[in-house]
Amino acid sequence: MGVSSSGKTTVGKLLAERLGWHYQEGDALHPPENVAKMSAGTPLSDADRAPWLRRIAERIDAWRSNGEAGVITCSALKRAYRDVIIGDRPDVGLVHLRGSRELIGRRMAARKGHFMPTALLDNQFATLQEPSPEERPITIDVGGTPAEIVEEILRRLPPKLKLQPA
Repeated sequence: MGVSSSGKTTVGKLLAERLGWHYQEGDALHPPENVAKMSAGTPLSDADRAPWLRRIAERIDAWRSNGEAGVITCSALKRAYRDVIIGDRPDVGLVHLRGSRELIGRRMAARKGHFMPTALLDNQFATLQEPSPEERPITIDVGGTPAEIVEEILRRLPPKLKLQPA
């Protein structure tokens, strides 16, 4: 989880590869209406996000019911969103990729071909509710390289989660 341009896709793909798990880009699960709104510079409402969050939770539950493991990337900026995605699933972990507004803004400005305009970054930071300790987050500073970030996640990932192959 994290704001747009925090490195979720890059880090998530690398992490899934290292663990031999499935990977799912959460943005790919957005309904077309959500993508159109964001592309036009309009922030999504909680009502807009509800079907998207359900689709993410459904993907997680499908992996779990098949005895598989995966990495899914999405912003999950509010606790209420994370409650839908993680809920009472003790075998689901949370990684929060955190960086300064300045660093993330530079990354976002350099990104090409993504539907999220830089105009929405301030809204993302305003919406962000940092994970609380009871959410058991692994919070990682995104100032390092993707490989360094993945290594730190692997180092801090609870052993019970590392042992679940896809």
